[in-house]
Amino acid sequence: MDVMDSVATGLVDPAIFERLQASIDGDARVREELRNILQRRERQGRITQSLLSRAHSVPAAELGEALKPAWSSILEQIKIIKEIEAVASQHPYYKYNSIWTSDVRDTILAVIWCVWLGAGGKPQGSLPTIEDVGSLLNVPANVTDGDVFHITTEEYLHAVISLIEELARLAVNSVTLGDYQRPLQISKFVKDVHAGFQILNLKNDSLRRRSDSIKYNVKKIEDVVYDLSLRNLIPRNTS
Repeated sequence: MDVMDSVATGLVDPAIFERLQASIDGDARVREELRNILQRRERQGRITQSLLSRAHSVPAAELGEALKPAWSSILEQIKIIKEIEAVASQHPYYKYNSIWTSDVRDTILAVIWCVWLGAGGKPQGSLPTIEDVGSLLNVPANVTDGDVFHITTEEYLHAVISLIEELARLAVNSVTLGDYQRPLQISKFVKDVHAGFQILNLKNDSLRRRSDSIKYNVKKIEDVVYDLSLRNLIPRNTS
């Protein structure tokens, strides 16, 4: 029977829908596998976040020991990211990346936050590059010419914005701990990052909206430094 005969008699090959259902079932299995892995990443992420939150209550001089368990927790997250990569690499990158991108962002934040605090073999107060982060996660970074699992520029920049939010909190909490120099360090760092963002022509709407928050955090930190200066708790020429 040719095509015209099929149309004329209203016949439809059931195999068409059987193949479609097999594709739907396969897609659902992949999504479920990824979600199971991501649930473990989320649990580990909460542990890391809890450990890193000690930065807001522990003096900088004592933070080194507090960072060790946080870094160990990050290493566990990195193992889970590799599991995501193993599943994701079997499929086109953009088919499932919306499932894991927020988890990758959170892991990047944990890495750059911990590094800023002085872990990971980098100088305290420094910002790892996207290539540094990719190296630490042992996954490619900012791939533009291949369909492979990688961390994207957008994921990295979202994490940097979240880092600024953490640092704005840290500036306030440092004063509570009697550390009047750290807000100065934070202020310079955040202003430098803000200047860098102003160079960017961001196309991602979500990222562009979030980047607007940096200027408010700059102002919040400046207010902390200004208050310290008014109270003569820091030399005026360093504020």
